[in-house]
Amino acid sequence: MMGERGPVLIAGRSGQVAHELARVLRQTGRPFVALGRGDLDLADPSSIARGISQHRPSLVINAAAYTGVDKAEDEPTVARAVNATGAGLLAAAASRAGAPIVHISTDYVFDGTKPAPYLETDATAPLGVYGATKLEGERLVAAANPRHVIVRTAWVFSPHGHNFVKTMLRLGTERDEIAVVADQSGAPTAAADLAEAIAHIASRLDCEQPNSERFGIFHAVNAGATTWHAFACAIMDGAKRRGAKAAHVRAISSAEYQTRARRPANSALDTGKLLRVFDFALPAWELALERCLDNLIGSPR
Repeated sequence: MMGERGPVLIAGRSGQVAHELARVLRQTGRPFVALGRGDLDLADPSSIARGISQHRPSLVINAAAYTGVDKAEDEPTVARAVNATGAGLLAAAASRAGAPIVHISTDYVFDGTKPAPYLETDATAPLGVYGATKLEGERLVAAANPRHVIVRTAWVFSPHGHNFVKTMLRLGTERDEIAVVADQSGAPTAAADLAEAIAHIASRLDCEQPNSERFGIFHAVNAGATTWHAFACAIMDGAKRRGAKAAHVRAISSAEYQTRARRPANSALDTGKLLRVFDFALPAWELALERCLDNLIGSPR
């Protein structure tokens, strides 16, 4: 019976997506519990089992991850423990409890050589440890729980936590010019819109059988694609229209901005499957950015 369903369990509490998921689920009235690392640590198998058995969830959302793309190159064991092994153990624990799992993954499972947006069925070839551990996590989650939805997303931003939008706004007040790479493209994605998508997906999984088309891999990003440079320009333009200090954004190549981990040149994701199966589409990234800037700075003057 509907009234006897357990809560939605969110693994992760302080991250951008977890923060927005809590807001969305609160609005829908569906009971949930968000567990931080002190309550459920993906690197600690015993805490995973304990968290699931204690709360007996009707659905699990894994919004926890090791997200340090460059740091992962130096800490592959830690990244794998969280993004791969821990994710798989969480999926297995959810399966034993009879609960489906929604697992958040990344565009970094692709190498970026495709000239068009990536489909869910395209070959994966991560360029670094972060992407490799997230891909391993996808496979372990799928193997451990047949009732799984893996949601790949990209370039997440929000008014909360650490992200590109907040970094650009801070640098805009500190510098007159910022150099940003112009040869990497993708889809900026608002955590708020991603949370709406995940909540929409979650609401439709309760009675689905493992062979349902609603289980599997889906791409969920805001509509449209851009480069980091153009994204930064849009952020500065939005800041300027709101009366905040903004810096000039100079375009540079990836070769001019060396990072520990390689990034895909194109990580745009095709979201047609999400629309077809769940009848859900995220709005344009430009609109999402405007909402975020309204929250952080205020309305345009």
